[in-house]
Amino acid sequence: MPSPSPATAVVLCNLGTPDAPTAPAVRRYLAQFLSDPRVVEIPRAVWLPILYGAVLTTRPAKSAAKYASIWLPEGSPLKVWTERQAAALQEALGPEVTVRAAMRYGEPALASVLDALRAQGADRILVLPAYPQYSGTTTASVWDALAQWAGAQRNLPALRFVRGYHDDAGYIGALAATVRAHWQRNGRGGHLVMSFHGVPQRTVDQGDSYADECRETARLLAAALQLQEGSWSLSFQSRFGKAKWLEPATEPSLVALACAGTARVDVMCPGFTSDCLETLEEIDQEGRAAFMAAGGSTFHYIPCLNADAAWTAALAGLARRQLAGWLPQSQENQAAAPGSWT
Repeated sequence: MPSPSPATAVVLCNLGTPDAPTAPAVRRYLAQFLSDPRVVEIPRAVWLPILYGAVLTTRPAKSAAKYASIWLPEGSPLKVWTERQAAALQEALGPEVTVRAAMRYGEPALASVLDALRAQGADRILVLPAYPQYSGTTTASVWDALAQWAGAQRNLPALRFVRGYHDDAGYIGALAATVRAHWQRNGRGGHLVMSFHGVPQRTVDQGDSYADECRETARLLAAALQLQEGSWSLSFQSRFGKAKWLEPATEPSLVALACAGTARVDVMCPGFTSDCLETLEEIDQEGRAAFMAAGGSTFHYIPCLNADAAWTAALAGLARRQLAGWLPQSQENQAAAPGSWT
């Protein structure tokens, strides 16, 4: 098989992960992640002493234990799945395009991946964040890193950037397919919970479209699954700090369902395209424990899209549409498949 042409490239960029489930590795990762002003919008003079004081002193050891509980033999689940997605996307797009995985925080860093692609001769690069729903705290931070890299280049490549794809037909279809497959294997639960990562309410109040896009994804998925009102719910997880965050919160919602007599819940995380700490530990471990302790009897976690074939096809469709004019005619024809993106 011929090697991929370096002229056109796609970079699939995910959030990032520590290099190891150890306190020092987690400390390095959190120091980079939580010092990003897009992630924590508290004034630097107030936040940095807290970060380098209490947070990075106490949190790394606790988080390392959580990472250890979900670590795979190949490494961090988020990195493993992102790399597998990139490999599957490479196979789908063929040798005319080079596909690489990158991380916004940690390794492989977006800048180093872009440097390597340029060294190989890539002069047309599409950066595809792994975030279906746009947020300033995630998608815009990838843009910041891309802009910082571009600002240091003498000879810029042509650059394109995917803002989001919360309502993309292929993405919604892939999510629906994972739920149907789960129900076929395990039977259908009484209630489907769609848990999205939370953000501070202040973020949305200042104009971020994230919450609206999460709700639209949930609405479209419920419609695709033909769910009746009351048989599903949306919630937000991963609250950090004392500020007011988006509600309803996932764990209290699970407790409320159990207390109301819901015996079984099926829980999925549509905003995460790869399983990670927030899905495997926070939902499948902590959320499960909370639901069962409140009186629930059966808890099913539905894995993320990961390297699912339907997701690979949807991701390839997204990439082809954004690569319009950069691909051979045969691939341009495939890009005409229906879909929506922003």
